[in-house]
Amino acid sequence: MTSPLSDPLPSAPSPAQPSPLPLSDTRPRNRRALVAGIVAVLILLAAGGTATAWWLTRDKDDSPLADRPRVTDKAAGLSYAVPEGWTKRKGDLIAAFTSSIATQRTHDKGGSVVLAGRGRSMPQSALKQQTEIAARSNAEFFYPDQGSMVQESRATTVSGRPAHTVALKVNDGKGGTGHLRLTLIAADKRRSAFLLGVARPAGAAERKEIDTVLESATVK
Repeated sequence: MTSPLSDPLPSAPSPAQPSPLPLSDTRPRNRRALVAGIVAVLILLAAGGTATAWWLTRDKDDSPLADRPRVTDKAAGLSYAVPEGWTKRKGDLIAAFTSSIATQRTHDKGGSVVLAGRGRSMPQSALKQQTEIAARSNAEFFYPDQGSMVQESRATTVSGRPAHTVALKVNDGKGGTGHLRLTLIAADKRRSAFLLGVARPAGAAERKEIDTVLESATVK
């Protein structure tokens, strides 16, 4: 769980890799490049020279996913839980993202993805604005030319650090809706970190699962 990313979503796959969401297969490359650039500015992620080592561990916590394996993303400085049925994303990630998990995609029935990444330092006073701007930009990347509506925007904390989370309801262009949640964390004086979750279709179960993954995050 966008802080200033250096590329579209916190876990969008690289252009050479298949996306976890069907709609990405039809996105024009020029649009992808444009939105990626916009988000890069909004998210202000520090690119280059960032290690991307991460692995699954089992850390104790009091979240609903406490008994599940966790991703420990050393580059982003985050740990988050992996729900049952989710797997580590295979293939290279865009430079802005440092780890990702996703559900199994079933033809064109949609799917869910969570992306993590690291950004530059973020003052607490800027968290709300930057999170809302980045969330809308990522919605445009996943759902080009479709409208979105803010369902939630609130201050929160992650491991005691100031954070902000935004949830959007997004039209998918096919009569359905998608769910996007972005949580941006002012991790310390040197960096911010984020988790981005996207689900389609966005039924109650899918929304809850995305939200629960982001709520399981801890700063390492």
